[in-house]
Amino acid sequence: MMWCERMTNYKLRTPISEEEVRKLRVNDTVYITGTMVTARDAAHRRALEFHEEGKKMPVNLEGLALFHCGPIVKKEGDGWKVVAAGPTTSSRMDMFEDEFIKNFKVRIVVGKGGMGKKTADAMKQYGVVYGAFTGGAAVLAAKAIKRVKGVEWSDLGMPEAMWILEVEDFGPVTVAIDAHGNNLFEAIQKKVDDEKLKIYKKLEL
Repeated sequence: MMWCERMTNYKLRTPISEEEVRKLRVNDTVYITGTMVTARDAAHRRALEFHEEGKKMPVNLEGLALFHCGPIVKKEGDGWKVVAAGPTTSSRMDMFEDEFIKNFKVRIVVGKGGMGKKTADAMKQYGVVYGAFTGGAAVLAAKAIKRVKGVEWSDLGMPEAMWILEVEDFGPVTVAIDAHGNNLFEAIQKKVDDEKLKIYKKLEL
C-alpha cells in the first residue's frame, strides 16, 4: 500500500475548496489557518434539526474545518479564551457525520480515533478529509487558537456548544481518511491482521 508511505505537508486557509481537499492523500500533514468550528454530539444533532426544519444556521460552515472537541474555555473580559482543546473520540459522531457533511459542506473534520465506512463514503462523495489530531495535546491545540470569534447554542453547555474559533497553523493534523477512499485506520488494521495470521501459522508449526 504505497499510498500509506507518501507524505506531503500542506498549509490550508479557510474557506477550503473541494479542489484543495481532493489533492490531499492519507498520511499527508495539514496545518489549518482561518475559521474552525467545534461540534460534538449535541451540536451535530441540533444542526441537522435546523436543516430539517429549514432554519438558518448561525454560521455558514461551507469550506470550514470542523473540530470534534469540547473545549475548556474561560471568560476573559468581554470575550473568551480557550485553555485546552483536546479532540473528542470521533466515533461518537458517526451516526450524524455523513448527513452533516452532505448538508453543510465542511471540508476537514478533525478528531481522534477515526470514523466508520458511512462517513468515509460521504467524504469521498463530497470531497472531505478526516484529520487525526493527537489526543492529550489539548494545550498545543489551544496555542493555535488565536481568538474565540463567537459561541452558539451555549444552552447545550460549554463542551457541547458550537465554538467559532480563529486558528493559525492548527496542527499537525494527519490525513487519516482522504477523499479518494483511502483509510489509514483500515490499512493499519489490515496489516495487524495479516501479521497476526503469519504468527498463528508459525505457531501451528
